[in-house]
Amino acid sequence: MRPMAGLLAAMTVSLTGTRVSAIALPWFVLTTTGSTAQMGVVAFAEMTPYVLVKALTGPLVDRVGPRRISWVGDMVSAAAAGAVILLHALGLLPLGALIALVAVVGAARGPGDLAKEIMVPEAAERGRVPLERATGLMGVTERLAQTVGPAAGGAVVALLGPLASLGISVTCFALGSVVVAWALPRGMGHRAPAQEVHEGYWRRFGQGFAFLRGEPLLLSVIVMVGVTNLLDAAFSQVLAPVWAKESGYGPAMVGLNSTVMGLTAVVGSLVAAAVAHRMRRRLVFFVAFLLAGPSRFLILAVDG
Repeated sequence: MRPMAGLLAAMTVSLTGTRVSAIALPWFVLTTTGSTAQMGVVAFAEMTPYVLVKALTGPLVDRVGPRRISWVGDMVSAAAAGAVILLHALGLLPLGALIALVAVVGAARGPGDLAKEIMVPEAAERGRVPLERATGLMGVTERLAQTVGPAAGGAVVALLGPLASLGISVTCFALGSVVVAWALPRGMGHRAPAQEVHEGYWRRFGQGFAFLRGEPLLLSVIVMVGVTNLLDAAFSQVLAPVWAKESGYGPAMVGLNSTVMGLTAVVGSLVAAAVAHRMRRRLVFFVAFLLAGPSRFLILAVDG
């Protein structure tokens, strides 16, 4: 059970750090510059490398090994986020440097998160845990981080300021690397066989893309999730902080909002586990997206 428990622990602390920084960084930019545009630029600078690097880094994870990529990703994230705190304290953090450091955090989080996800089946096999149960535990871990991270981030930002909250992210990223190094066996997360590695990066990437082209449903889901994630990022890292500042509610309300979303997601997952097999999938999918997607933006529009 140690590999499975260690992997889930690493995922918990790393994802919690990501959720905390999603509160701390936008609020830091908004309060120090007063510019919504600059806040959006910083959010874009983090999300774009995250998406692109995560999408393109699969062959690299195969070549180097997911355990090592996970450890390096957490360490680089911790170092870059720590540099933001240090440079700001020294008065040496212009917008360009902040954008560069945030981009490094995003670029490191992408392959780091991917590597942990890749190791779930192997961790389940080593711990003799059914893959279905391991997948469910991973889902609970993600929802737990989505619930605890924003609550902690919003509370610390409200009490001590955004940089103190960002310090929690640094600690979480560093702790994630420690857990990976200590709890996951060195033989875990094998690299791809030598003959596959020698095929070359772009050939392996092309093989993956060719597979997606042959699976139109899977490709459609990937495109849809990419678009909705961008909208989620716009809401959580730009629209919600601006609304909280202009309404006077402050960062604590941003964290509370994200925490409520996390809790309801947990409840929804439990309900789905109990009754989803009796329901029509397309109808549930369509209704759920209508309720979870446009409603948030419509409410903000009416409030404005």
